[in-house]
Amino acid sequence: MADISVNLYDMNFYNPVMPAAGPTVKDSEMAFAARDGGAGAIVTKTISTKAAQVPRPNMAETKSGFINSELWSEMPPEQWIEEEYPQIVKTNLPVIIGLGYKKEEIKNLAKKVEKYADALELSTHYLGNDPTPVIESIKAAKSVVDIPVFVKLSPQIDIATFAKAAEKAGADGIVLINSFGPTLDIDINNAKPVMGSDNGFGWLSGEAIFPLALRCVFQAANSVNIPILGVGGITSGEDAVKMIMAGAEAVQVCTEAIINGPDAYGRISNEINEFLDKNGYDSLSEIRGIAQKRAPDTANYQTIPPIVTRESCTGCNLCVKSCVYNAIELDKENIAVVNKEKCSGCGLCVTRCNFDAIHIKR
Repeated sequence: MADISVNLYDMNFYNPVMPAAGPTVKDSEMAFAARDGGAGAIVTKTISTKAAQVPRPNMAETKSGFINSELWSEMPPEQWIEEEYPQIVKTNLPVIIGLGYKKEEIKNLAKKVEKYADALELSTHYLGNDPTPVIESIKAAKSVVDIPVFVKLSPQIDIATFAKAAEKAGADGIVLINSFGPTLDIDINNAKPVMGSDNGFGWLSGEAIFPLALRCVFQAANSVNIPILGVGGITSGEDAVKMIMAGAEAVQVCTEAIINGPDAYGRISNEINEFLDKNGYDSLSEIRGIAQKRAPDTANYQTIPPIVTRESCTGCNLCVKSCVYNAIELDKENIAVVNKEKCSGCGLCVTRCNFDAIHIKR
C-alpha cells in the first residue's frame, strides 16, 4: 500500500483527511466519531468569546449542494476549555482548534486553548478587498502562542493577494475555502426561504463549490510557500487527489460527513490509497502539486476529436444525447462513433462517460 501519511510541522497525520470546522466536530463526542470514522486529524468547530445564537432551520440539502446558516459554536468557550478540549486530546490524533473572528477575540482565546492544540485555525469570514483584518488576526494569534497558526479564507476575495499577505504576516498555513455566499433557496410549498436567518440567506457548500475550491487551492499554491489545506465540496478520494495535485498538503471534509456520516473520512482516505496503488504511486508526495507543473501557459484553440475505446463502450447513448453538435452516433454494434467533421472538440462527452470509454489526447 502507498504511504498516505502527512507530516505537517510537528503533527503526524496517518492519512490526509480530516473534518472541517463545523457541525461534525461540534463537541468531543463528535470528535471521537470522526476518529472512529477514519479521520487522520481533528479540526474543532470554531469558537469565539461568546456562544453563537444560531437561527433555525440552519441546514438544508439543495439541488446545488448544501446550504446553511450555521455560525460558530453554540457552546461558550469556557465549556470547550473545561470539558470538550480535554476529552478531544484523548483521540490521540493531532488537534487543530478553530478560533474566530476578530483580532481581539482571537488574541483573547488563543493562549487559553494553546495547551490543547497542536495548531490553530483562524476563521475570519472576511469578504472585503483589504487583507488587513486577516493580517491583524494572524499577528494577534502569533503574538501569544508558539504553535502553528493557519488561517481560513473565503472564496470571494483575491486569493493570491490574501494568501501572500497571510504568509507575510506569519501564517504557517492557509485553509481554502470557507463556504460561498450568501445564497438562497426557497421552499415552494410555503413560498418561504428554507433558512431561518435574516432574509433567509445561507452559505453554499458541498459538491457545487468543489471546482471553486479547487481553483482557489491551485491559485494559492502557486502564490505562497506555506502549506495549504484544501476544503470545499470534497465527496470522494478522487476529489481529494485533485486537491493534492493542485498543491494541497491535506484535505478537510464537512458536508459529505454531515450527509453520509463520519465513515466518509475513512472511505475517502481508502479511495486515495486505491488511486495511488492503481497508478503506481508510492506516496502523496509524488502527486502533490503535479497539476501546477502540467497546467498550460497558453490556451489551446486546436480541435481534437475524442477517441472511443470500443471495448469499454456500453452503448448507453449518454454521449449521443448530450452532443449539441450531433457529432456522435451509435453504430450497428451499438458502439459510439465520433464524426470528426462535425466534432468541435468541446470535451463534454469525455466528462459525461461513466465507463471511461472516450478520451481526448492532449
